[in-house]
Amino acid sequence: MSLVQAIVLGTYTIFNYDPSDDEAKQLYARINKISVTSLEKVDLKESDSKEMKARLKVAEENMLYTLRHCKGDASETGLVQFAQAIMDLNETRAKYPTHVITGENGKETECLIPFSSDIKFNMFIRDMSKSTEGGQDANLSSFLKGAPERVLNRCSKILINGEEKEFTQELRDEVNKANSDFGKLGERVLAFARYNLPSNKYPKADYKFDVKTWKSWGLNPKQSAADYENTPGSFPMHGLTLIGVVSLNDPPRPMVDLSVAKCRSAGIKVIMVTGDQPPTAAAIAHKVNIIKHPKLEFNYLVNEMKMSPEEAMKKSTGIVIHGDLLAEKHLKEEHMDEDDPMKGAF
Repeated sequence: MSLVQAIVLGTYTIFNYDPSDDEAKQLYARINKISVTSLEKVDLKESDSKEMKARLKVAEENMLYTLRHCKGDASETGLVQFAQAIMDLNETRAKYPTHVITGENGKETECLIPFSSDIKFNMFIRDMSKSTEGGQDANLSSFLKGAPERVLNRCSKILINGEEKEFTQELRDEVNKANSDFGKLGERVLAFARYNLPSNKYPKADYKFDVKTWKSWGLNPKQSAADYENTPGSFPMHGLTLIGVVSLNDPPRPMVDLSVAKCRSAGIKVIMVTGDQPPTAAAIAHKVNIIKHPKLEFNYLVNEMKMSPEEAMKKSTGIVIHGDLLAEKHLKEEHMDEDDPMKGAF
């Protein structure tokens, strides 16, 4: 249940269905056994429109969770549809709301870090005072959700059978293998972590969490929480507890593979840009015909066949390049002179 709770409290996507006027007209026509075309240029009475939309909302709420309309991040839709069957989103989020701080100007700010493509995770600080899980320190907890490569290196503990254990190298290797195995199936993998914030150090009544400029002290994944614990407004972004990893099957759209094949036959080179981790990207690229021979992909030859990078580059017919590597190379090239022959070589 801890993982399901982390999914609910670490996401912001909600079930939200707002029937359109056309949908209201369609239901009205069906109930009154008239043609929909007869209502094309006619507005329903306000009372009839409200009734039809109310009926549609009730009907939508009784649908299977996997068929209900969601509003929010696309990658979270499958997560909340799964979690809703076990733990009600609205009830749980109302019980453990996002913590709110009031600034000197009287403006309220929710304590959260929204997802962005550069950090590849999001974070919520939740008021867990109605929970007994944290013992005497049941006060506030931070919940982190994101790409495994961005979350795992911020964890020093792991939750096993409800108890926090040291995240040893053996356990880390096991989690990384599960992540890799899911990725090779073409599934999108997300990791969830949390940190129970002790009330004596982070009192919810007056502690001002710095969720605006946190990158200035907590962005570097290689540091520890001790490096910035005395920074005003800081809170642990390292030393977290891994709750678990979740994989989602997000298949490519139909006919994409045929479209790629047509592009190839026309002499068009197809390049896929994705935020997924390399194993997932390679598997999806294979499904859509971009990488025809997955066992001749550069990273596969290096990691699985133990070839040297030079030898693998000669034999490979495809390559998956991680965005972090691209960013690193581009940063280096920015400082090169314009006439430097190595600029743009990568």
